[in-house]
Amino acid sequence: MIGVMSSRDAQHLADDAGLDLVKISPNANPPVCKIMDYSKFKYEQAKREKENRRNQTIIEIKEIRLSMTIDVGDIAVKTKQCLKFLEAGNKVKVSIRMKGRENARSYQGVKVMQDFFEGLEGKAVQDKAPTTEGRNITMMLSPVKA
Repeated sequence: MIGVMSSRDAQHLADDAGLDLVKISPNANPPVCKIMDYSKFKYEQAKREKENRRNQTIIEIKEIRLSMTIDVGDIAVKTKQCLKFLEAGNKVKVSIRMKGRENARSYQGVKVMQDFFEGLEGKAVQDKAPTTEGRNITMMLSPVKA
C-alpha cells in the first residue's frame, strides 16, 4: 500500500522494480493499480481456471419415456435404467405422451408416474411433480444428496 499518486510516478516505481503496473479496478476513482509481474499473474490465473474446470461436474438431463398402458415388468426395466442415471449424478425427465382417447384419462398417466417414482425406493427427489402439459405428462427427478 503506497497510497494515492499520479500514474506517471507509479509507472516509474514499477520500472525501477522491473515489474509491470497493472490496473486492478480501472473504474474506481482513483483507479486502483498494483505493481506485479503480469506474465506470472496471467499464468497463475490460467492455472486456477484450469483447476476449477477440472473440479466442475456437468449435470446432464436424461429422459425416460413411459406409456399409460405400461406393464409391471416394463416399469421395472425403466426403473433400473433410471437408477443408473441417478447414480451417475444426472437428472432424469420422465415423460408420457398421450395418444387419442388417452387425453381424456390423464389422471391414469399421473398414477403411472407416481407408481414409477415409488419404485425408485427413495433414491430420487421430485424436482417437479407430474404435470399435464397438452398431450404430455412430465416429471423431473434428481439424485438424493448423500
